[in-house]
Amino acid sequence: MKETKVLAFDFGASSGRAMLGTFDGEKIKLSEMHRFSNDPVSVNDHLFWDVLRLFFEIKTGILKTVNSGHKDILSIGIDTWGVDFGLLDKNGDLIGNPYHYRDTRTEGMMELAGAIAGDGYIYKETGIQTIWFNTLYQLLAMKESDSPALEMAETFLFMPDLLNYFLTGVKITEYTIASTSQLLNVHTGKWSEGIFEKFGFRKDIFTDIVPAGTVIGNLKEDISKELRVDPIPVVAVASHDTGSAVASVPFDNPQNSVYISSGTWSLMGMELDEPCNSEKAKEYNFTNEGGVENTIRFLKNIMGLWIVQECRRQWQREGENLSFDDLQKMAWEAEGLVSFIDPDDEVFATPGNMPERVKKICRQTGQKVPETKGEIIRCVVESLALKYLFTLEGMEDVLDRKIDIIHMVGGGVQNKMLCQFTANATGRVVKAGPIEATAAGNVMLQLIALGKIDSLAKGREVVKNSFEFEEYAPQDEEVWREAYGKFKVMLNC
Repeated sequence: MKETKVLAFDFGASSGRAMLGTFDGEKIKLSEMHRFSNDPVSVNDHLFWDVLRLFFEIKTGILKTVNSGHKDILSIGIDTWGVDFGLLDKNGDLIGNPYHYRDTRTEGMMELAGAIAGDGYIYKETGIQTIWFNTLYQLLAMKESDSPALEMAETFLFMPDLLNYFLTGVKITEYTIASTSQLLNVHTGKWSEGIFEKFGFRKDIFTDIVPAGTVIGNLKEDISKELRVDPIPVVAVASHDTGSAVASVPFDNPQNSVYISSGTWSLMGMELDEPCNSEKAKEYNFTNEGGVENTIRFLKNIMGLWIVQECRRQWQREGENLSFDDLQKMAWEAEGLVSFIDPDDEVFATPGNMPERVKKICRQTGQKVPETKGEIIRCVVESLALKYLFTLEGMEDVLDRKIDIIHMVGGGVQNKMLCQFTANATGRVVKAGPIEATAAGNVMLQLIALGKIDSLAKGREVVKNSFEFEEYAPQDEEVWREAYGKFKVMLNC
């Protein structure tokens, strides 16, 4: 079989990559063609994405790929983080830079939304967990401030849809990215008439929703001419990065397995055939996001390695250029299971002096305060593993099933400490890999759209054959079970 080549753009909260996917009929090979930073910009006390710079990087990635001898790529696919969006005016031009989900404009919006519509109604209608950055709260903040951008808008597009529009001129909304917004009906997968009516949002600016794996159009003539490439088709992959990552999880049995898509955020969940928006699911604040082939990603957003990343960034500001491997080595040398934090505490949600925040929480909760860098990182990583166990137990309670296997995917699996501690804390075997889960899922959806792979199930077999995996068995379970009791006391459980 002749090799099939596709180009996947994977945008994370701090960096992006252009990854060439080469498929020989049995295995996928990924090659990094271009890597770039994704730096939010603070202006006038607000945080924005530099989206035009990101589009420049897309064009650079295409150029680097074709100039490296890969003019025969058959399609392009883009995935990004969720919830954020851009607005277009009547001429199709962008109205300002999109806001970053960590911008503070949504403060107080969860409470206001609950007062307007009722938390029970919102969850029953959308199945989406209550978390400060949801698109619903961003739109409500704009509406409350009489945003002129919202008044001028003719089209609303989520970030990957916006970048697809820049490439093709086609305005559509892909299902998995739309499902993160708290604007869809959880059962129909369509825009929620009730949500739009209760909050007075303009439904006319929202576009049609298409499933993951839809070919939406070709590169515009001006783009093809500028880059000197053919009008390559663009595929709306699972445009939410977690949607693409979950698509690549090589489940042996989805019925008794959870996934953790590990990176800046940890997305921990199960793949279901139907949504679960029960009262108990609401109490645990689980979310129901759309997946490939009409599946549901029943999951919980957990803060993830963001705290570690921010600790490193703070120490860099102070003149110490430490790698993540350096920090992991320091953490291994520190005493274990001494102090804990709740990784999802709002104090850790925004950028800032994260080491001091970790110390402050430990001090406020009457625990030993970690002082060295190794102690701080160990505290964070152990707490994250224990939060996984807390989430897993809630999932078992809500769904009334036993979970035996944890699949960890994404860049976070390079943190071997986190993988081992997850096995220790949960008492479950952890299967780690692929590292490039999101890019693999992105490529897989393009291959499905091109008719090179038959289905999601077949695609997962291909992923299993294509990448290396590592297995972690639980250790010191009794010690970790004792630590979990202390962790729950810290959580006030």
